[in-house]
Amino acid sequence: MTNHYDTGRLNLPFTGICTFARGPYQPDWSALDTDVAILGAPFDAGTQWRSGTRFGPRAIREASTLFSFGHAGAYDHEDDTTYLDGVRITDMGDADIIHTDTLQSHANIRKGVEAALAAGALPVTLGGDHSINIPCIEAYEDQQPFHLLQIDAHLDFVDERHGVTRGHGNPMRRAAEKPWITGLTQVGIRNVSSTARDGYEDARRRGSDILSVRQTRALGPKATAARLPQGAPVYITIDIDAFCPSIAPGTGTPSHGGFLYYEVLELLQQVAKYHPVVGMDLVEVAPDYDPTGSTSILAAQLLLNLLGFVFHARHNGLTTRTSG
Repeated sequence: MTNHYDTGRLNLPFTGICTFARGPYQPDWSALDTDVAILGAPFDAGTQWRSGTRFGPRAIREASTLFSFGHAGAYDHEDDTTYLDGVRITDMGDADIIHTDTLQSHANIRKGVEAALAAGALPVTLGGDHSINIPCIEAYEDQQPFHLLQIDAHLDFVDERHGVTRGHGNPMRRAAEKPWITGLTQVGIRNVSSTARDGYEDARRRGSDILSVRQTRALGPKATAARLPQGAPVYITIDIDAFCPSIAPGTGTPSHGGFLYYEVLELLQQVAKYHPVVGMDLVEVAPDYDPTGSTSILAAQLLLNLLGFVFHARHNGLTTRTSG
């Protein structure tokens, strides 16, 4: 992260252009030279109820400026660690979304993730509805196999309904079909789901490990993280509705009984400590349902902390990067 103070500019969070964490903007995807590549995927045509996640990437970027006062890294007194010091975060802008055209919009998202991978950067995709995970995962076709960690209120394991195979209820089913996905751990799944019983049975037959919020809470973050295959590379997909609507009301399908902040943060810290993280997306932030902006702030804060954990582990030799 850049130390803006060295430039002689105060550059407060409410000034300037809103790139993610006030990082540089690189619209030429062939010229990426960075550790982290942020891609916006403002697509919400896969939504079955309340739309609005097309505004998620913009809101998350704006919220992320709160955490970019210009310090060199971010000091955490509990861990006695400065995170993100020297980590280069570059904003690629948004994939081109073609209204009414899911296939082309998804293809454009895939191209963005592929460009990040080709540059050797860690792809971080801001949704958009959860269907954007489908092209994100497809972009890894030529990469080494990895495990998928989903943090979500809903299983998202619908195969097909009325011809729809790439909506926001389908991504984990599409992922399970990919030969480069070695398995799924699905955490936070609760209450009435968009996936019917046969979908749960299908997921378990395909090796999914499914945990509710209460089951995860009873296990604790260390034991939950230990259920992932030891040392396996991991892609992380986070649906903001995994959190309780009391702290994350800005989403299209809120589900009460969700996680609180530290429950997810501590799980992610454990995963990043013991697994190479090969990519991530955060989806389903619909800012218009939350006039306080706290949902977007939660999303930005969670991503920046997760990136801090990932690169701290890399730099200290706890995990190693994998590439195709």
